[in-house]
Amino acid sequence: MKIHSLSITNFRGYRDTVTIPFDNLTVFVGKNDVGKSTILEALYIFFHDGKGLIKIDKSDVNIQENRGENHDIAISVVFDELPDQVIIDATSITTLQAEHLLNEEGRLEIIKKFHNGATPKVFIKAQHPTNPNCADLLLKKNDFLKEIVQSNNIECDNQASNVKLREAIWNHFADELQLQSCEIDASKEDAKKIWEKLSSYMPVYSLFQSDRKNSDGDSEIQDPLQEAVKEIIKDPELQATLSTVAEEVTRKLQEVSTRTLEKLQEMDPSIANSLNPEIPSVETLKWADVFKKVSIAGDEDIPINKRGSGVKRLVLLNFFRAEAERRFQNGDNTGVIYAIEEPETSQHTANQRVLIQALKTLSGSPHTQIILTTHSGIIVKELDFSNLRLVTDVDGQKQVLEVDPGVLHYPSLNEVIFSAFGEVAEEYHNELYGFLDLQDWLADYKQGKQQLPYNRENQNGEIYIQQLTRTEIIRHQIHHPENTHNTRFTHEELQHSIEEMRQYIRERAEEVGLWDPIEEY
Repeated sequence: MKIHSLSITNFRGYRDTVTIPFDNLTVFVGKNDVGKSTILEALYIFFHDGKGLIKIDKSDVNIQENRGENHDIAISVVFDELPDQVIIDATSITTLQAEHLLNEEGRLEIIKKFHNGATPKVFIKAQHPTNPNCADLLLKKNDFLKEIVQSNNIECDNQASNVKLREAIWNHFADELQLQSCEIDASKEDAKKIWEKLSSYMPVYSLFQSDRKNSDGDSEIQDPLQEAVKEIIKDPELQATLSTVAEEVTRKLQEVSTRTLEKLQEMDPSIANSLNPEIPSVETLKWADVFKKVSIAGDEDIPINKRGSGVKRLVLLNFFRAEAERRFQNGDNTGVIYAIEEPETSQHTANQRVLIQALKTLSGSPHTQIILTTHSGIIVKELDFSNLRLVTDVDGQKQVLEVDPGVLHYPSLNEVIFSAFGEVAEEYHNELYGFLDLQDWLADYKQGKQQLPYNRENQNGEIYIQQLTRTEIIRHQIHHPENTHNTRFTHEELQHSIEEMRQYIRERAEEVGLWDPIEEY
């Protein structure tokens, strides 16, 4: 399974429902504290029921709603690339479509509602029969389903199977099912057992947070292999082998201590009688301590916890990836999702490029999705428009916008960076100026703007003065850095010129019907 979309309601800064589409690689950009990490954490809470790394409590209810009557947090995920067959009743094979568990778009939609941060109630939103004669069959026990079959003289070749009984009943009422969009309560009666089976088909969701510890006291920084030892030792077969070893060592220790005490008895019975061998039980032995010196070290035997923060984070990140893949391969899940906050943290620009290319390649693997947040223009420039989601907050209202040429005024990643991060770049100024020139709008753009002196040098080395607008001066200085006869433009002047061009293009485009205007972010 893969995430098709996520909807968040009443969770932290997300008061009204916000629906977010996902791709194989989805990257959230936006200013600090705008709500990017909240999206990743909402998914973690969904997959882990508000337990584990990120817990949920009543303080997560949106602060405005906290003052009102609605204290329910709702996190809804729609899945596609669904399994062809599922087992939701004992060992009977069926399909999600046959069980009327798909929504109007033919996808699986799971809603989890947390009242004041409590254990969630689970609902499946689906086009489901509402005819009283065949409604709520997923909630019914075998005896009730048999009664419907018998009272309506419905043929069913296997009445021990709830799947077969439901199939027979729905087929009998096929022309009058009265399908409607419903929220099936999967937290009660027999539907709870169905959800327990269905949840085994959910993808593995692993979150690598931006504030993950990088200190020497972090158990994983001491070395990822120490964490691996703990997992390896949990293996049942290995546990049995270790128990055999421990029992044999205990037996031999008992022999040694018995012989020792017997000899002591010959010399001083009073002391011998006051002593007893103390040997820890097999259950209390800490096998991981035997391997506490395992480590990943460099060519010069420098341990990971003595390396730079960038190296430590890079090793941890790839340990995280390997562990997520291992959990996926060892389970019955149908997908794995890597959610990584700010992968650029502590990474050199070259590493950032290598890392994002590796993640892009990984996102192309079967049953795999990558979700990132980033503040890095380097990473953004390596992405396609379809990968990006712009998170904004307008007067307290969260918006998550798809970023593509049909949304922004210009098909430009430079504009994405400008809108998301407020990053003012010379290349973006060039792009806007070039667009004005392409549309033959430059002359009109310059009308009424202040003319400023600009010193130029002719072929004879003589200096002459031109009167140009600030935008033209900035453009010339970008393209001719060898001209040192003028004061270099400031960051504020560059930003002001960019904003002026954006405003002009927006108004002119609306005037000539080049595209529909959209509000500024």
